[in-house]
Amino acid sequence: MVKIGLIKETKNPVDNRVALTPQEILELQKRYANAEFYVQSSDLRAYHDDEYREAGIPVVDSVSNCDFLFGIKEANLDSLIPNKHYFFFGHIAKKQPYNRPLIKKMMELGITFSDYEYLVDDNNQRLCAFGWWAGVVGTYNTLRAYGIRFKKFDIPKPDRKFTLEKLLDYLTEVAGQCHCRIILTGNGRVSKGAQHVLDTMKAVKQSPEEFLNDEEAHNCIVYTVLDVDKLVKPVVNAENKFDFQDFIQNGNDYVSDFAKYSYKADALISCHFWSPEHPIYIDNNLLQDPNMSIKIIGDITCDIKGSIMSTIRSSTHEEPFYDFDPVSLSEKPAFSSDKHITVMAVDTCPNALAIDTSKYFGETLSRYVFPLILEGRLDDPVIRRATILSNGKLTDRYSYLRDYAGL
Repeated sequence: MVKIGLIKETKNPVDNRVALTPQEILELQKRYANAEFYVQSSDLRAYHDDEYREAGIPVVDSVSNCDFLFGIKEANLDSLIPNKHYFFFGHIAKKQPYNRPLIKKMMELGITFSDYEYLVDDNNQRLCAFGWWAGVVGTYNTLRAYGIRFKKFDIPKPDRKFTLEKLLDYLTEVAGQCHCRIILTGNGRVSKGAQHVLDTMKAVKQSPEEFLNDEEAHNCIVYTVLDVDKLVKPVVNAENKFDFQDFIQNGNDYVSDFAKYSYKADALISCHFWSPEHPIYIDNNLLQDPNMSIKIIGDITCDIKGSIMSTIRSSTHEEPFYDFDPVSLSEKPAFSSDKHITVMAVDTCPNALAIDTSKYFGETLSRYVFPLILEGRLDDPVIRRATILSNGKLTDRYSYLRDYAGL
């Protein structure tokens, strides 16, 4: 038998999502006679303990009897069980400083760790991701901030049982009161989710060139999408056409080309991928530029002091907004001054739709991951590419983390 446990979420702020719904577990048990599932008791999940019990799935205090343990966000250090195979979003592969203790502890305990973020196919496309949902919720929160800041409307804060349908209904009702110009950055899953929301609201989409040159007053949302070729330009040979592969390999040879767009927008919703080798798109100089007209930044990417320097911390679903004072370059209370920039930096946006996103995520895991585990194919490239630690040791693919892990 292969014993699989769903662990209780222990990161603060809390996450209500779960890797498998009760129905998805039942479907996997029908397909695989060798599968045993256990659910660690939690009063936080969108799906309650009783919903698993009613489906005949054991709800337990400890999952130490399991071989594989599935969570969503990083596990608390004290909750880690030695010599197990964990799956969750680890936030360590980019050498995030705040999670150095996590990788060190997992190595100490001989843990095997696979990161959802790096479950990719042969074309390096992610298989199990919440990106689209992050774009949806991040856009909802950004427009909610717009309504509050400019005293246009006040749509509800998402609650535990919020759904996509309810979210879109609220935004559709207030669409006529949204007269703003929005920039979306990136064109991947997160951006597609954001665009879905704006298109549902009958927003007008413009090309970057149209957005820059448009001087008309619109009685609706107007937005544009800036992919990386519009966000950066080469330091030298600026007349050359943008080369994505060169940018990936030589990010330091590029600088931000974002400023001209910031002079034409009321809000920014960031949906781009960023790494420390890439240029900073909104630095402190631009934040202090009097021509920079952006007053609301929905930073779905939430790279702390990364590509957008006003993102000085992540925020929570309970308190999703804070202000950034461009003069003192410091945090201020949300909506405290017209001279401030209001920031939305919730780093667990999909958690606001925990029912929908849990179901979606469980479906993708059931398609791409659980068959490999339950059929004993742990050496499959899909799992191998995502496995950062094997029995406490860095795998070859992630050997670059040696210094980060203190080796």
